[in-house]
Amino acid sequence: MLKLYHTALSANSSRVWVALLEKEIPFELVSLNLDGDQFQPEFLAMSPFHHIPVLVDDGFNIVESLAILDYLEAKYPTPALLPTDAKALATVRMVEMVTVNELLPAMNPFVNQMMGLDTDAQNLEQSTQKVLTVLNFFESLLGDDRYFAGSSSLTLAEIVAGTVVPLLPMLGVSLDNHPKLSAWCENLMQRPAWQKTQPTQEAIEAFKPRFKELMAAQQNHS
Repeated sequence: MLKLYHTALSANSSRVWVALLEKEIPFELVSLNLDGDQFQPEFLAMSPFHHIPVLVDDGFNIVESLAILDYLEAKYPTPALLPTDAKALATVRMVEMVTVNELLPAMNPFVNQMMGLDTDAQNLEQSTQKVLTVLNFFESLLGDDRYFAGSSSLTLAEIVAGTVVPLLPMLGVSLDNHPKLSAWCENLMQRPAWQKTQPTQEAIEAFKPRFKELMAAQQNHS
């Protein structure tokens, strides 16, 4: 059976967790507390960068969430989460990469603020503009379709962006000016895979002290 090493508040982990549920693949969920367990020799042997998630399949260790998603798609092609049409495939890949490379980094100041860290107002304003640029781009890509690749096809675009965009209102970023994207989020949140994997407010509150410790340690090592 597959093993997924993860932590519940990680968007990188959540996208793999959702993909496993949507594909109905049996797996064992191994939760890490990030209290030092990510630096234990057993885990470092699987993930030398001490990052999560890690997927283990019969001794084969896969790091980096997008690589894991591609592995799952190739090994378990049904239901398909990647389209074959050229434009639809390009759209899915754009959504994946923009989420990882543009949206998530822009959200960091909002996450820090939610977790109780001091946050520079100018950084917040700059991040707000970057987030809005991504939301405008996604709104235009989505158009009048239910999903990014069309009206009936849930894809990796939903799994990657859909485990990040719904968190924005929790961080104080409204989706009210992006009605198509807002409806897209509401649709995803009705799916069992999303309902099972969404972080709870209780989990967030419980993680705040640990988050501050991690950020302090990161600053000390920089």
